Amino acid sequence: MTAAEDQADELAVPPSDRVLLASEGREISAAAVDCAAQLAERTGAPVYVFSIARVWGTSFGFPNPGLLPTREEWEVQRKLVKSAVKALQKRQIAATGNVIGTRRGAKRIVAEAQRLGCDTIVMSADARRNRFVADFLWSQEPYRVERRARIPVHLVVETSQ
Repeated sequence: MTAAEDQADELAVPPSDRVLLASEGREISAAAVDCAAQLAERTGAPVYVFSIARVWGTSFGFPNPGLLPTREEWEVQRKLVKSAVKALQKRQIAATGNVIGTRRGAKRIVAEAQRLGCDTIVMSADARRNRFVADFLWSQEPYRVERRARIPVHLVVETSQ
């Protein structure tokens, strides 16, 4: 059984009117796109694809241009969003995308879901780590989204075989 089939079994949730397919900067996996598509196909809901271009911090409390995402980092995120939107549109699902730069990825993803009126968030994720260690890892951002969000969050964990 594949990860997508495992996710399909777990999708015994009420249908969604709007789905947010989000990424904290990692590549959006095909399994996550498939999960979002399955949720959206039930009701013909649109899917909003959203990605974060990471801002690395501040200098003395003020934004510093050296810590902002580079032009290449912005372009990588735009390509990731564009490929996910194309994959969804191939399945006849209405999809749009956006990229935003922030230091607080989880907070911004949840805020974007609220702003768009989404009922469900779908994200690719790494395996869950110890919570103490996870607080220091950007790759554990999907689990922070899951804790912060008041709507269902479907985390698609890629298992290596």
